[in-house]
Amino acid sequence: MARLKEKYRKEVAPALAKEFDITNPMAVPKVEKVIINMGLGEASSNSKILDVAAEELKVITGQKPVITKAKKSIAAFKLRQGMSIGTMVTLRGDRMYEFLDRLISVALPRVRDFRGISGKAFDGRGNYTLGVREQMIFPEIDFNKVDKTRGMNISIVTTAVNDEQARSLLKALGMPFRQ
Repeated sequence: MARLKEKYRKEVAPALAKEFDITNPMAVPKVEKVIINMGLGEASSNSKILDVAAEELKVITGQKPVITKAKKSIAAFKLRQGMSIGTMVTLRGDRMYEFLDRLISVALPRVRDFRGISGKAFDGRGNYTLGVREQMIFPEIDFNKVDKTRGMNISIVTTAVNDEQARSLLKALGMPFRQ
């Protein structure tokens, strides 16, 4: 079992139930899924970039990414409907907890001049989105094979009713919020 999942079951869930006075154990907030999205605007001109980015995302998450396509044409960006423009992965279950554990304990502290993540990136429904500027903060990536730094968006979807519950959940799991 994933280390973070075990921590959630034994420590975090009972503490959240007590803090928010929740009697039903199914109503306690939990992490539902983690979505990692890597948008590649330059993929419209060079399709090889997409393969490299997909491989890097596969190494980071341990799951094969889906190639996302443009929903509509935008002439200013030289983009046509159906063109491949990015990759994404949706993690659930043990893989999600393993990824979150690596993100919190290994990857985020490796960010240059790291002082914590912003507590303002909640969407009002208990979901948190985090932007990462470079993929090299993950220890799985080999520095010698990286041709260009690419950023990614990491969305953590929770079952929390509001942002206050979601913030308490993520803080209890060890997310390093800025003071």
